[in-house]
Amino acid sequence: MKVLITGSKGQLAKEFIKHLTDKSIDFIAFSKEELDIRDTNKVFKILKELRPNIVINCAAYNLVDKAESFREDAIAVNTFGVANLAFACKEINAFLIHFSTDYVFDGTKEGFYTEDDKPNPINEYGRSKLFGEFFLQRILENYLIFRTSWVYGEGKQNFLYKLEEWAKEREYLKIAVDEFSVPTSTRTIVEVTMKAIEEGLTGLYHLVNSGYASRYEWAKEYFRIKGIKKLILPAYQADFNLPAKRPRWSVMSCEKICKDLGIEIRKWKEELEINLL
Repeated sequence: MKVLITGSKGQLAKEFIKHLTDKSIDFIAFSKEELDIRDTNKVFKILKELRPNIVINCAAYNLVDKAESFREDAIAVNTFGVANLAFACKEINAFLIHFSTDYVFDGTKEGFYTEDDKPNPINEYGRSKLFGEFFLQRILENYLIFRTSWVYGEGKQNFLYKLEEWAKEREYLKIAVDEFSVPTSTRTIVEVTMKAIEEGLTGLYHLVNSGYASRYEWAKEYFRIKGIKKLILPAYQADFNLPAKRPRWSVMSCEKICKDLGIEIRKWKEELEINLL
């Protein structure tokens, strides 16, 4: 198995790199500077030269609020960049693994979102990710798309890192109590992805830890485990007046992936504690 990873400086790629290194699996990882997936010629050149068996796309434009004003930038990476990888993988017969988001949903469902539910994104970021899924599914047959949510790991582009930074600067924090999804660790994503590769799965899956939480509950649990004494007040999404709308309820079920792999995925609280202790 020869693996190529894009977006090597991101938190998810770092977890893949750590795992593949520990398992002595042959891989090469590229940063955005080394391989910008928006660059069609560069993507084809590198993939045809290296001819990996598996491409793991960890490159993404994930600045949700900024995407409202810079829609073209989000689409360039999350849509056309993914299409570039898909076309290149098709040419060399490589397997493409891509990560999408719970923000493809509008948050109006009463109950867990499944892979059969119709997407209806309410922000530009979500639309760009959904378009990426659309192109990939029509270009390739040999792929895995994993929708995930509230991802955290080693890096600065996640809610928990921002939470600690806010705690250093502010007397108290206000966190949304009416926004629900599933906190999901990069470790869980990598473990399940590698299992899916071993079992030869293809198609679209939701890959999240079990259960669900509000932003407020997640923040409270994180500070409890870390022993951080900081007042956290419940607030509402509307209080923050952010440029991008967020679905109030984007909780996805991991039942399909668990059934197809014959596994159980840890509950988000248990996984958070394991990661932090």
